[in-house]
Amino acid sequence: MTGIYVHYTTPGYEFITIFQLLIVSEETLVNPVSVYASPGWGKPVTSFLILIAFILFSAAHSKSNIRRFIRHPQLIGLVIWSVGHLLSNGDNRSIVLFGTLGIWAITEIILIDKREGTWIKPDSASIKSELLMLIKGFAIFAAFLLAHPYIAGVPVIAR
Repeated sequence: MTGIYVHYTTPGYEFITIFQLLIVSEETLVNPVSVYASPGWGKPVTSFLILIAFILFSAAHSKSNIRRFIRHPQLIGLVIWSVGHLLSNGDNRSIVLFGTLGIWAITEIILIDKREGTWIKPDSASIKSELLMLIKGFAIFAAFLLAHPYIAGVPVIAR
């Protein structure tokens, strides 16, 4: 079958996603309960980690030298994004949402490495491609920073 690309993911991923959506969308299923207090330094560190995650997301879809050092930049970015959110959110719903996404990303890294075998590193990228990738990463970060109150219902920047 030429021209058809099938991407295999972790078995059961669809159920994990449905479970996460139910938890964050239906307060009657799980009422938010504080499990741990976020550290005082958690929010600024979270912002930095999220910026790094968006740069890695951008690198995953660009010709970048980051891809020469990190085999799975998007999945590593997702793990960093999850850890950042767990630093700032200590309630049970956040732990389930961000924890399962982080665990899923780590599982995918392990399974992809096992399935694909030896990593063949891409060629070196130019300074121009590297700068464009960084600009995209910063732009995505800025867009999500502004859209966060509308997406998650919580402003990132205190007003």
